Amino acid sequence: MAPLPKPEVIITHESDLDGLLSGALLQRLAQKLFGTDIPLEAYHYNFWKQRDLRERSAWVADFTFEPRLDKPDWVIIDHHVTETAPKNAMLIHDVNKSAGLLCYELCRQHGISSPALDRLAHLNNVADLFLEDDPDFEIAGDYANLVKIYQFWNLHTLIGGDIEKLLDHPLLEVMAVKRRIENPIGFEWSKSNITEISPTVGFMDTIVGNNNLIVHQLLEKQATKYPVASHAVPARERGFCQFSQPQHRGAQGGGKIPGRRPRQRRRCHPAQIRPEHFRRRGIPAASFESKKRDATNAA
Repeated sequence: MAPLPKPEVIITHESDLDGLLSGALLQRLAQKLFGTDIPLEAYHYNFWKQRDLRERSAWVADFTFEPRLDKPDWVIIDHHVTETAPKNAMLIHDVNKSAGLLCYELCRQHGISSPALDRLAHLNNVADLFLEDDPDFEIAGDYANLVKIYQFWNLHTLIGGDIEKLLDHPLLEVMAVKRRIENPIGFEWSKSNITEISPTVGFMDTIVGNNNLIVHQLLEKQATKYPVASHAVPARERGFCQFSQPQHRGAQGGGKIPGRRPRQRRRCHPAQIRPEHFRRRGIPAASFESKKRDATNAA
């Protein structure tokens, strides 16, 4: 592997634990390699798409590799599916590992590791890839929800950038209570409040609980007649709508390993839902125009 260039900035995803862990690990790695504190920036998808990439060098984690990132002295560590092959940038990529795990493996190559980091990297990987068969799936979800509930920079400030302080943090007790109480309530409400977009696509709204888990359970338990779910993303990333659809066991995609039954996802603005979104999945798109307005208003 070629030497890592010194970054002017480290950029990561603001919306989840994977981004928080990745950013913290890359800052620690840069400190060890270059003996200086590199600024950390975090963005949600909509703001990231608008950011001017003005730096001559940067490390970017947990954002899909795209042509505008293909710059000399830029390092991208990510796990999302990409159709872009790097010509100038250094791309560290594996769809079967979370960005946090890829960053930790990079850290380990340079002598940065500990049992606490081993544990955090594992829990983050289970949560981010939605490895529901892993025995740590529930507790991993609680760790992931820390960022969803308390937000990236609040947590970063609370732990002083020391990511190990998240391990067994007292706030996890709050997450466990929320999981036990809110998720069943949210599941029952969402099951009764699905808006039909087409005969095979339902807009599944969520108002309480873990929206990803609730939508996943609605599909997995076949609690709805719709095989494809369209649902809004959290408020901090308003302006996007996400499609979810279970795949057959043995398929590979969406960052999952074979046999884990991953979900296909597509994110778009709800006002931009078009017939081709359905046709690509073999879904009849008749009469979806009036229904998409409901999804747009809900988002």
